[in-house]
Amino acid sequence: MHKDLVAALDIGGTKIAGALVDGGGELLVRAQRPTPPGGTGEQVMAAVGEVLVELAASPLWAAARAVGIGSAGPVDAKAGTVSPVNIPGWREYPLVQGVREHAGGLPVTLVGDGVAMAAAEHWQGAARGRANALCMVVSTGVGGGLVLGGELQPGPSGNAGHIGHISVDLDGDSCPCGGRGCVERIASGPNIARRALDRGWRPGADKDVSAAAVAASARAGDSVAIASFERAARALAAGIAATATLVEIEIAVLGGGVAKAGEVLFAPLRRSLREYATLSFVQGLEVVPAQMGTDAGLIGAAAACGDVRHARVARAGRRVRTPSAEGRPCP
Repeated sequence: MHKDLVAALDIGGTKIAGALVDGGGELLVRAQRPTPPGGTGEQVMAAVGEVLVELAASPLWAAARAVGIGSAGPVDAKAGTVSPVNIPGWREYPLVQGVREHAGGLPVTLVGDGVAMAAAEHWQGAARGRANALCMVVSTGVGGGLVLGGELQPGPSGNAGHIGHISVDLDGDSCPCGGRGCVERIASGPNIARRALDRGWRPGADKDVSAAAVAASARAGDSVAIASFERAARALAAGIAATATLVEIEIAVLGGGVAKAGEVLFAPLRRSLREYATLSFVQGLEVVPAQMGTDAGLIGAAAACGDVRHARVARAGRRVRTPSAEGRPCP
């Protein structure tokens, strides 16, 4: 019998993934649905329900003790609601209540997707063994999570470390969040591609206009594509340096689709970071790629949940304080 089994959900603007995860971080059963584009709140929740129904069909479901959710944000862990910028149908949507109903009343823990990624990278990935880390998802959006003093710090609402909506350009473009010049508005995949297209970059015969296609052009020497990634790198560097100066992180871990661009992103990021992280106590800051890949959200959602947390703490020798949907630490 598998121990410390948790049902995990990773909810984003493109897909809704689910898994049954054991205490060692192994994904034993998987399910996935596309996030309905432009869907109503109930249509998106129906897709979440389909994922949970598929997981519940496994004989292992009977051993699941809880459900952990890592969702695009912002989230409100106290209220159990979500208002993801990239899921317009969900505004203060009662996600925890809906998941609990589909999961037969199991306890539910909700955190932002960046916090989930941080939990995964600190448990088994690039931030393992580090006491102070910022872990970032750079993809359709830009999110993040913090580990401080060896503990995951999701904050009272589950959003702490949400670096994507720090303003790094006071006169920059308006952001869907209501701010201006946010890191996400400059460094997310769609905005990298948008900026390249606006400045004359054109896709190849396959008509691919994604950030991955821009990255391929940059590797081939296209100056407009290179400039778009350099601009994204500067925005990320400014946000990372500000975070490091505020809370003295020692490492920044970048994952997500945009981070797969490799040195097209990381080389200018490290150069720009030297310009922004100038104080003595942040000059040694490391920036590294994430190691957990596309499963980070699921593993982190499980790690952020109390049932798996205890198994993890026994190995790591540290506690991880994570709010439940009611705002209390997980049992």
